[in-house]
Amino acid sequence: MSKKRLAIFASGNGGNLQAILEAIQRNEIEAEVKIVVCDHPGAYCIKRAEQFHIPTLVFSSKDFASKRDEEDWIIKHLLPLQLDYLCLAGYMRILSKKFVHTFPNQIINIHPALLPAFKGAHGILDAFQYGVKVMGVTIHYVDEEVDHGKIIAQDCFHVEENDTLETVEEKIHAIEHPLYVQVLKKLCHDESC
Repeated sequence: MSKKRLAIFASGNGGNLQAILEAIQRNEIEAEVKIVVCDHPGAYCIKRAEQFHIPTLVFSSKDFASKRDEEDWIIKHLLPLQLDYLCLAGYMRILSKKFVHTFPNQIINIHPALLPAFKGAHGILDAFQYGVKVMGVTIHYVDEEVDHGKIIAQDCFHVEENDTLETVEEKIHAIEHPLYVQVLKKLCHDESC
């Protein structure tokens, strides 16, 4: 079985990127990351990619006249790579309908809340402020709506009385990295999740 070809999209620190790259290095995931896409020059995820000798595609939205021009530029760079999956790992941009249709059923996202609740950029804060007793992480396929596509996997934990926003964020990070690795391991081995 040939290794799956991945692109990983990140905007910040790259914790999930690191977890995925380490799992590939340990041969837990039958894949190779062909490129890391980052929309924030100077983000730490770029350094993580460089440490693993992964090519990067780095840009700022200010470099383009429109979102369409930006996405067309990204697509032009990705299509020759013949990717199996595009993994959004803390990528904080909403993909257009055209972009999603260019890579049908290939784009995977991780969201720090139990979808379908608490969609959007502030899932952890929104869930915490709402006072939910169970919080977690969702990995799903990306479709035309924000944080909406078919759910692949979820993991959760109970919120304790003494939890703060910071401790809840730590718990989210503690479960999201292994969950993303577990999902990619199955998908790259052509197993159903």
